[in-house]
Amino acid sequence: MISVTERRDTVLAAAAGIAAVAGSYLVTGWALSFVVRPVDQAIVNLTPGPIVTFAIETFGDAGHLIHIGLAFAVVVGLFGAVAFAGLRLAARTDRRAIGAATAGAGSWLLAAGLTGISTGALSAALSAAAVVAIGWLPASVIPAADDTAAAGDSPAVMDAVRRRTLGVVAGTLGFVAATAIGRRSLATDDEPLAEAPRSEGATARLRELDSASLAFKSDDLHGMVTPIGEFYHVDIAEFEPEVTASEWSLTFTGETGSERTVAFDELTDRPAEHRAVTLRCVGEDLNGRKLDNAVWTGTPIRPLLESVDPEGDCNCAMLRGEDGYYVQFPVDALAEGFLAWGMNGKELPAGHGHPVRVLIPGHWGETNVKWLTEIELLNVEEDGYWEERGWEGTGEVKTVAKLWDEGITERDNGQIELAGHAYAGTRGIERVEVSTDGGDSWTDATLSDPLPDADVWRQWRHTFDPDATHEVVVRAIDGTGARQIREESGSVPTGASGWVRRTVEE
Repeated sequence: MISVTERRDTVLAAAAGIAAVAGSYLVTGWALSFVVRPVDQAIVNLTPGPIVTFAIETFGDAGHLIHIGLAFAVVVGLFGAVAFAGLRLAARTDRRAIGAATAGAGSWLLAAGLTGISTGALSAALSAAAVVAIGWLPASVIPAADDTAAAGDSPAVMDAVRRRTLGVVAGTLGFVAATAIGRRSLATDDEPLAEAPRSEGATARLRELDSASLAFKSDDLHGMVTPIGEFYHVDIAEFEPEVTASEWSLTFTGETGSERTVAFDELTDRPAEHRAVTLRCVGEDLNGRKLDNAVWTGTPIRPLLESVDPEGDCNCAMLRGEDGYYVQFPVDALAEGFLAWGMNGKELPAGHGHPVRVLIPGHWGETNVKWLTEIELLNVEEDGYWEERGWEGTGEVKTVAKLWDEGITERDNGQIELAGHAYAGTRGIERVEVSTDGGDSWTDATLSDPLPDADVWRQWRHTFDPDATHEVVVRAIDGTGARQIREESGSVPTGASGWVRRTVEE
């Protein structure tokens, strides 16, 4: 039979585990030194490919909540187990100091093992030890373990234990809430991003894109440029690497005449360009929201690639990022790529690969490695991160015309305006066709002005007089004259296809 002290210790151990995670978060925030981070990374790396694919297809963007939730549960359990050991030792010796010291020392060793010796590890240990120390009742209230049976878990003892335990749990939850509020007040995410090097050119390009855009009735539909805070991003883990420009370097390895390492200052001293480049995620639904455009500041990769003298039959490259992500695709595609350190005239944000990422024209978003640190030239093909998990997303992006909710609006004259974006990679968009009768007849939509950039979307717009419920269908024709694929398919393994269909009421 479980005694009252054992029940108390179980609850207090769980509270200590929660407090340890909260204490670490209070000091580190959502950073690499947060004690949950290495466990989350391990879960991501060890999860079998079919399960990853199932989670993406079933839960979409919410899928990442599963692995981060599991990581939290594991870490709370680990710290709770250490605290429980301390509580049981205190019960056997009737000395709360020993229990608190054991919980604190064990928690510090656990936290240091996860993240290294850091203030985050120390705060986790202190938080767990505090719960154990506060939760341990004096011997005058709770009998020693050997006497518990004799006491028979009397009502007075049980009531005292319950009150003290609930008090400690309430205090722990209050600490968690205060931690969240405190971190929010300390957060610097809203600070303006620094201007990117040579951003005068980026500003000019942004003006050019603005002048090429269409005027929409909807105020919620993006123009030709997506604001940085609304640009989609997909990562393999929940925690972004922390890499400063002074620490960063890019190394060329593998089948080269000579290896070469490029530092950030050397990279940004090279001739800079300001390219409008659109990215689309291979894992999105046909009419999903992971399609965005920005003006990126950076430099072409071809001169650097040629400088390392690729050898023999080298025909592919493996790119690796600081977050552990890796992807392989043809060297010919890499040679057309771009190393970017700026976005929309500002410093490249952490969530988009600060300090440097690669952009590969016309290919799915998964090829555009963030936090890029290594380019390995190969003479044999190897699977990348997502290919090992059942995807084949390193080819050219598929043509698509989008029609989102905010692109369907009623004009003042009663007409319905349909508007959206179309994208076909480096093939460009030649036309967008719209049907308001389910595909029986088609009309060319109005397009935004073409841009000189090779890999950029175009806006489209069409208005009509509604007289009934309309089944609207949109499709794009690329610059080669090829029409958007009609056959519907899901995103796995090579990206979603089909024509976007929406029902529009009068």
